[in-house]
Amino acid sequence: MPAPGAPRLPALDAIDRRLLDGWQRDFPLEPHPFARLASEIGITEAEVLARLHALRDAGMVGRIGAVVRPHTAGCSTLAAVAVAPERLDAVGTEIAALATVNHCYEREHALNLWFVVAAEDEAAMLETMARAAAIAQAPVHDLRLRSEYRIDLGFPLQWN
Repeated sequence: MPAPGAPRLPALDAIDRRLLDGWQRDFPLEPHPFARLASEIGITEAEVLARLHALRDAGMVGRIGAVVRPHTAGCSTLAAVAVAPERLDAVGTEIAALATVNHCYEREHALNLWFVVAAEDEAAMLETMARAAAIAQAPVHDLRLRSEYRIDLGFPLQWN
């Protein structure tokens, strides 16, 4: 039972569960991956895409994409900045719109806006951080990876 006031998520049907369970890992790397998923599930590619869009719109799927080991393809860092609460939404929206920024979110901390910069090289990454600092009108803290930890966040949506 959801906590009082918690948003109620739509129920997943058997096709949604197969779609999400079957490809948390080993997503097909080919020209038409969604057609392959459709073929294996027994629905059309258009239905696969429609279902994934609906799951995303419902907040049940954040993204579909590769997870790349840090610094094997370009350069990345976690960054944080202190933004006045009344400017947080506007600054966060503008920083999140930068092409090399992802995972831009608010945290309960003195540094209350955090984001990941993933760029082609260190110069491009530092340029993005400089642009973010100009937008925020505050210094951006570069929180570089020191030790890598691999956490597998895949989990089954149905089990027997």
